[in-house]
Amino acid sequence: MTESVFSICGMCTVRCPIQVEVEDGVVKWIEGNPQDPGMSGRLCAKGSAGVAMLYDYERPQHPLIREGKRGEGKWKEVTWDEALDYISDKLKAIIKKDGARAIALSDRGGPFRDIHRSFLRALGSPNYYNHDCTCARNVQHAALSLFGSGRKTFNYDYGSCKHLVLYGRNVFESLRVKAAGKIIELLDKGGKITYIDPRAAGTAMKATRYWAIRPGTDYALNLGIIHTVLREKLYDTEFVKQWVLGLKELESFIVPYTPEWAAQETGIPADEIIAFAHEIAEDRPAVIFHPGWMVARYLDSFYAIRSIYILNALMGAFESPGALFFQKGPGDVGKKGLKSLMDTIPKPEEKRVDGCGWKYKHFEAGPGLLHLMYPAIGNGDPYSIKAYIAYRHDPLLSLPDPEAQKKTFDKLDLLVAIDSNYSETAWYADVLLPSATYLEKSSVLSTGKGLKPQFQMRKKAVDPRNEAKPDWWIFKSLAERLGVGKYFQFDDIEDFWEWQLEETGVTKADFEITGTVALTDKAVWWDRLKDLKFKTPSGKIEFVSSRLAESNIESFKPYERPRQPEAGYYRLAFGRSPVHTHGRTQNNPVLSEIMPENSLWINADEAAKLGIANGDRVQVTSSDGSHSGTIKAFVTEFIHPESVFMVHGFGRKVPWQTRGYNKGLGDYRFETGLLDVYDPVGGAIALLECFVKVEKAS
Repeated sequence: MTESVFSICGMCTVRCPIQVEVEDGVVKWIEGNPQDPGMSGRLCAKGSAGVAMLYDYERPQHPLIREGKRGEGKWKEVTWDEALDYISDKLKAIIKKDGARAIALSDRGGPFRDIHRSFLRALGSPNYYNHDCTCARNVQHAALSLFGSGRKTFNYDYGSCKHLVLYGRNVFESLRVKAAGKIIELLDKGGKITYIDPRAAGTAMKATRYWAIRPGTDYALNLGIIHTVLREKLYDTEFVKQWVLGLKELESFIVPYTPEWAAQETGIPADEIIAFAHEIAEDRPAVIFHPGWMVARYLDSFYAIRSIYILNALMGAFESPGALFFQKGPGDVGKKGLKSLMDTIPKPEEKRVDGCGWKYKHFEAGPGLLHLMYPAIGNGDPYSIKAYIAYRHDPLLSLPDPEAQKKTFDKLDLLVAIDSNYSETAWYADVLLPSATYLEKSSVLSTGKGLKPQFQMRKKAVDPRNEAKPDWWIFKSLAERLGVGKYFQFDDIEDFWEWQLEETGVTKADFEITGTVALTDKAVWWDRLKDLKFKTPSGKIEFVSSRLAESNIESFKPYERPRQPEAGYYRLAFGRSPVHTHGRTQNNPVLSEIMPENSLWINADEAAKLGIANGDRVQVTSSDGSHSGTIKAFVTEFIHPESVFMVHGFGRKVPWQTRGYNKGLGDYRFETGLLDVYDPVGGAIALLECFVKVEKAS
């Protein structure tokens, strides 16, 4: 029997709509959902490799309990009952001694979190985390400081944009299929892209302007641009008068930060900065300064991102075609939203162990900051964390200094990994539970916000292979063993769907045609001079932030020159490849063939000084000398001489993943001593404050 299943891809965090072709219970083909005009059958390499992931014999197949030392690789294959009983017994003992607050859980974020977050809340723990301390926490906090709401308040109308400005946002390699298509459409219409990055990534090849900025000086560049915009009155006076508070204070602050000053800091000529400011003024408001996605970079990234948002405000680039627009949800089109299980469970009274929201009031409580949990594992301040569940998350690969992390994890009574992949963290865990892949499970229904809000369904295409289980089943089963099963009164995920949809007027059957249900057929725009909904106390965009003022934090931080590398050392940057998802796909049977290992980008002039030719093996050593490895050099003029670069996620140390084992190097292993180095206002780890020594390998 042949059938088509509409679902949502899970090969990366973009979650593109897909159509899966199944023949006699076997997935034969995956493509972008042809019913979605943004996809039209298109899919990236990662999405196409979903079939290979599904049928990979080197993925976790059975529940495992550790027998040897952590990370030793000695495992006992057990039944699901044995594994769940083992975890439950450990958690019961921890709860009895230290309370439920001693349990923490982290994930990769996204729209399908309701059940596992509800599990943690039902136990009574406030300590939920996601991966955002290594991604967009600086962006989130910058948005909150200006708009009173987070980064997902806005989306971007790329197709009608006249000038898109990207700071290391490598849109053509990190790869949102719909967005990339719209950005190509932008170029086809004569629009411009300015790409700013120490490395000429793939997006630079399509850009109309590329600036090879000195690493760590994005904030300086923006100050020089803002100076020009204000000095020459290039901003949208009508929009600014209506919606901005603090313009005079910004004008006073910006006086010394001239384009000439910015040129000295960034290496970008002053006349180019001035010309750029005039270009964007001519194109406003159809201008987008993208605040970034993975912006856990430097110690001042919060202020760099805040200045990006300020530039959008000065251009009046809100709620206008070609600019930023407010994400509209069901309530904005007169519809009821999906019900949430989290909302039915009392919120824990305990304070978060990481201090977010109380000790550090400028840090949003929500998903917290995972790196600020680590000290509590060791010193018990303000209380101890004894159990940590990593669901679809690999902190040993995504956070800095895995060896330092392991020493902290050794103080835990229980470390559980729930994953469809043998991650570095799973290999170090006490228990590994094999999670079904996105093709083998249905997830909770989600809401897609935008100009046309919709409901979305991820529906399983085939049954789980071997002994893998869907995450909803795992957490429901644990909840029942731990005495909080009363909150999980559903028999299967379709039963849960019906409950989610109860007040919406939508049924499960409505998803059968395209996999989504549109809540309106007309794009919703608000009047940009009357009806914008900023959630600050003033109802305005606050250049001078009341939120920051509550914590005695300055809204405009004086620029500080970033640390320069010593002779023979380089700032280590990392990023994405269009064929790999961070550190999740290096062992994929198809993607590992396309890109089996990474290389080290190094500036041609610097390579010549070191006697390094293209293709030579070079030795890379961490700044403290504790970690070293060799890798092939990619010698190029298209990277700043102060920086070297490698694609993230390689250098894997799980021997059961034979295709990725010991291939290339992992940037995270060189980030020694950086686990507690983070942007003090944005909260994200300063991953690019890492310097390495590079030599020709002997």
